Amino acid sequence: MKTLTALALAASLALGVGAAFAQAPQGVTKDEIRIGTIQDLSGPLAAFGKQSRNGMQLRIDEINEQGGINGRKLKLFVEDSGYDPKKAVLAAQKLVNQDKIFIMAGHIGTAQNMAAMPVQFEKNVINFLPITAAREMYEPFHKLKYSFAATYYDQIRQALPKMVKEKGVKKVCSIYQDDEFGLEVERGAEAGLKTIGMEVAEKTSFKRGATDFSSQVAKLKAANCDLVVLGTIIRETIGTVGESRKTGFNPIFLGSSAAYTDLIHKLGGKAMDGVYATMTVQNPYTDDQSQPVRFWANKYKTKFNEDPTVFSAYGYEIIDAFIQAAQKTGTNLSTDSFVKTMDSITFMPDMFGSPKMTFTATKRLGNDQSRLSQIVDGKWKVVADYAP
Repeated sequence: MKTLTALALAASLALGVGAAFAQAPQGVTKDEIRIGTIQDLSGPLAAFGKQSRNGMQLRIDEINEQGGINGRKLKLFVEDSGYDPKKAVLAAQKLVNQDKIFIMAGHIGTAQNMAAMPVQFEKNVINFLPITAAREMYEPFHKLKYSFAATYYDQIRQALPKMVKEKGVKKVCSIYQDDEFGLEVERGAEAGLKTIGMEVAEKTSFKRGATDFSSQVAKLKAANCDLVVLGTIIRETIGTVGESRKTGFNPIFLGSSAAYTDLIHKLGGKAMDGVYATMTVQNPYTDDQSQPVRFWANKYKTKFNEDPTVFSAYGYEIIDAFIQAAQKTGTNLSTDSFVKTMDSITFMPDMFGSPKMTFTATKRLGNDQSRLSQIVDGKWKVVADYAP
């Protein structure tokens, strides 16, 4: 009888442990939290992807050295999309189903996020602060979506009319990548101009991964544009501006935050001087006037043997925001408890100049403001701060 009682007790305990294990959230154990990210490590945005990954890893290393979050260390799982939506789906499937991540953080690319999100949401995995400013990152509403940046659409919609008036611009044209990202920039330009009774005079597009922009520049030059909106990223920005300068076509160039990277002036050289871009987070130069930024930039350079960029700062900030929210959530970390925390949280401005971010149960975009920077003597310089 004693033996039967002991067996029954053991079975009962085993069932209890099994039930508790079944209820445990994916990617969270007593000593670990698994974070996934999909970056472009081999495609046209490989420089961005490696920088954001490094920034994420730097913040993770810092918090782990301090003991982690409520005794749990963070572990980063990184997959490469090559900036290809189809590869992003495969990457998401691996991270969600094999690596069993708790959260997807800082996934880069608009089309890539849109392709991967259904895979995540099926397994209740949050899409946390993706590195893209597309409206689809928070619209339509989904409880597992959180976006941190003013949209490409709003960036251009707000900045363009002001620039047209200040610079006395008569004819605005646009060049954009023929995908969700580029179309958002183009639509923002059209909406902004509509508020001042103007239209885009000429527009031209290019396929993702294009390297030759001579025909597009010729079209813009023939239209006699005096301001060109750039729905471009790195090499497309450099290629468009460089080809324009070479042909004696020198309009005002206005890009979105996708073109705000030190690679524009580092790779494009003197020809890039004068280019404008909307932005929020400042590029962290190692000789920055701000002591905290300068210290951080040199710490990053020491660790990775390269200068940090704005994408390094994005990665760092995204993980820092996760840390703040996870710490506030407490020891009982789950998707539901994390969402509950996020739906009443405010992240304060940081050393990189990011604005205050606020989320609620119905508001999934943390910030809708952007600033304006210009390349001056080979460096980005803030020329207009956040609008009131």
